[in-house]
Amino acid sequence: MDLNLGENEILKARIKQLELAMDVMVHSSSFLLPYNPAEETRYALVVLNQNLPRFTPLLWEHATLRLCADGGANRIYDELPLFFPHEDASSIRNRYKPDVIKGDMDSIRRDVLDFYVSLGTQVIDESHDQDTTDLDKCILYIRDSASNLESSRFQILATGALGGRFDHEAGNLNVLYRYPDTRIVLLSDDCLIQLLPKNHLHELHIQSSLEGPHCGLIPIGTPSAKTTTSGLKWDLSNTEMRFGGLISTSNLVKEEKITVESDSDLLWTISIKKTGLPLENNTP
Repeated sequence: MDLNLGENEILKARIKQLELAMDVMVHSSSFLLPYNPAEETRYALVVLNQNLPRFTPLLWEHATLRLCADGGANRIYDELPLFFPHEDASSIRNRYKPDVIKGDMDSIRRDVLDFYVSLGTQVIDESHDQDTTDLDKCILYIRDSASNLESSRFQILATGALGGRFDHEAGNLNVLYRYPDTRIVLLSDDCLIQLLPKNHLHELHIQSSLEGPHCGLIPIGTPSAKTTTSGLKWDLSNTEMRFGGLISTSNLVKEEKITVESDSDLLWTISIKKTGLPLENNTP
C-alpha cells in the first residue's frame, strides 16, 4: 500500500510539472447541461444522416450555427417532431430550421429541400466534390466563418457521426485527424469521441451526472510510446499503446477531472448516460 501511495504522489508531481511546462487544453461536455449564462463555451452543430440523439433539441437551442449535412436535413424534418408528440409537427419543423444545408446532395429528399428553402435556409450544393465527406464540407464552412471562432474554446458538435455503416464512421474519425487544431466532438446516443492532440496536456472535466463511467483512450494512426493519465480506475504511467498490443478500452472514470499526456494523438471516448438529459432548455 505504501508503494502504491508513493507511486500516486510521484504521478501527481509529474502532472504538476507538465501543467507548468505544457499548454493545457481544457475539455468539458457542459453542452449536455441545461443553459448556464456563465458558460463561455460556444459551438456549431452539424447534423449528419443518422438517428438523432435524444439530446438533439437541447444542442440545437444553444448552438451558434446549425448545419445539416445533406441527408441530415431529412432527420431534422422527420425525427425532431417525434421528440414533441403533443405539439403540431409543422410547428416543430418551422421552429427547428437549419441555417445551412451543405453536401453533395445525394441523400436529401426533394420535399425536405424545398421546405427548408422556403424558410430561408441557405443551401450549398457541392456535388462536384467527391473527395471529401459531407462532414468535411460542413467543417470547412464553419472554419471559414471566422466570426464564429472568436473563442479558443469554440467547438463543433456533430450528431449522427457514429453508428450505421463503418466506412462512414471511419470517415468521420478521419475528420478529427484532418483538423486537429479545431475542437470537434462526434456524438451518438451512447457516447462521444474527440481527438486529444499530442502537443497539449489535456484536462477533461467530467459531467458525472450525464456521462461515464466507461471511457477509453485509443491511438489510431500512430502508436503511443508514452501515455500518462490521472483520474481513471486504471491509470497509465508512461504506458505504450498500439493496435495489436495494449489499448485503453473499457476503462472507468474515477474522478471528475481526468488528465492525459501522450506523445501521440489519442481518441478520447466516454459513454453518455441514458437518463438525466433534458430535451431542451425550458428557461425563458
